[in-house]
Amino acid sequence: CLTSKAHLETRKAGLRARILERPSRCSSCDERAFVAKTDLGTWNDLTIRLGTDLVELAEIAMDESDDSMGDQLTAELDEITAITADEEFKLQLNGEHDARPAIISIKQGAGGVDAQDWAEILFRMYLRWAERRGFKADVLDLTAGDEAGIKSAAVKVDGSHAYGYLRSERGVHRLVRLSPFDADHLRHTSFALVEVLPEPDAHEELTINPDDLKIDTFRASGHGGQNVQKNSSAVRMTHLPSGFVVSVQNERSLRQNKDIAMRILHAKLVDLEMQKRAEEQARLRGDHVSPEWGRQVRSYVLHPYQMVKDHRSAYQTSNAQNVLDGDLDDLIKASLNAQVKGPGSQGAIVIKTDRQLLPYPRNR
Repeated sequence: CLTSKAHLETRKAGLRARILERPSRCSSCDERAFVAKTDLGTWNDLTIRLGTDLVELAEIAMDESDDSMGDQLTAELDEITAITADEEFKLQLNGEHDARPAIISIKQGAGGVDAQDWAEILFRMYLRWAERRGFKADVLDLTAGDEAGIKSAAVKVDGSHAYGYLRSERGVHRLVRLSPFDADHLRHTSFALVEVLPEPDAHEELTINPDDLKIDTFRASGHGGQNVQKNSSAVRMTHLPSGFVVSVQNERSLRQNKDIAMRILHAKLVDLEMQKRAEEQARLRGDHVSPEWGRQVRSYVLHPYQMVKDHRSAYQTSNAQNVLDGDLDDLIKASLNAQVKGPGSQGAIVIKTDRQLLPYPRNR
């Protein structure tokens, strides 16, 4: 715990230095300092539970020879261990925007109606993940599919280190299954693109020239292309220099849809600057950076067997349904660890089954 506290104190010292360096970003730095203080409070609580509460439970269990107290002691220790592991992992989420809320955009890829259904499955998966973690999820935009599913969606996820956790989800997600939309019930492969952006701070230093924007309005539509509003409240915002296009039709008010579109566009432009810096660093290192649609990050196979595989970390799990129900933490952590340590750093593929974790040798 002392080591973890030292890490947090280092982070807080770094925040103070940034405040002195760039006063205009004090608000953002104060927010990150608050997150660090909250994390430190969690470590202090764990220290008390481990050093006082757990000792008292152990003494009572020994004095009374009560089996139920032993079970309570085990449950308390398991909970402390789980919280400690999660807090230790959060220490890795120390990027510039990791503490910010995240904006997740999901777009259908190749695969027709199956791809639209797949996009909706992913949309639901991220909502359930946010619910599991106690994060707040606000749907910013949702465009229904022609027959089923959705064409696209945008969700803001707000919680401790939301962007830090979710940034590894960016890329192409592939689904293999027996299509429920195929009369012959044949196996189909569908794709969807997931984009994850940090919600910019209100004081983020970025100015969008109004002359660089093309704004079109249109009527929002529902399933099958049916108009659900008589007035043109949906908005399509194009940033001419970058080519970014943001469409929002979720709200009934044109002003609200414009505000949401501007927030998403702002996030895209901030992310573009981050990508430029990352690409320059990768170029200097000699790394290859793949285009967004060329980066397949995860496969979900539901037929002829069930397996979810993260292609960056080689982590696999046979609990495909659990993953689609929002149980993403192990996949997220494996992916983020692979970014730090490099893929395959353990020399084995980890396969998670219902019962245990099994090492699967690579040379097999």
